[in-house]
Amino acid sequence: MKIKEIQEIINFIKKSDLDDVSIETESIKIRVKKNNGNYASVEKPKEVKAPTQQIPIESPEKEVKKEETTNNNTIIKSPMIGTFYRSPNPESDPFVSEGDSIKVGQTICIVEAMKLFNDIESEVSGKIVKILVDDNSPVEFDQPLFEIDPS
Repeated sequence: MKIKEIQEIINFIKKSDLDDVSIETESIKIRVKKNNGNYASVEKPKEVKAPTQQIPIESPEKEVKKEETTNNNTIIKSPMIGTFYRSPNPESDPFVSEGDSIKVGQTICIVEAMKLFNDIESEVSGKIVKILVDDNSPVEFDQPLFEIDPS
């Protein structure tokens, strides 16, 4: 980052209501904070660590994770971080319930991520043994959502 760019950031903060701004890249860390007197600090990070968990970038085709359990049931996992919904809106019935039979391509839930509602479709046919997440609760990437008996 060039000095001119840093000066532009400082000037932007002076004109705005922001009190504190931090910018960090692989090679530089900048923090600009408003006080009685303005100051800026620029330092090289001591150590840049790679993230321990990768957050998937959404694409139009969301891959729903599935895995086999010891009793030959399949676990359908969340393809993203977000909020789990069992129905399209609060007044509607859930897409599926425990004991329901489902088909490949059938919408089984919605995961809201960044104000986008993503239909999650089943990649297996079978019977829903257990719903592993409560309605309207946060879910993590790769978190188990449903247990399906494929027989």
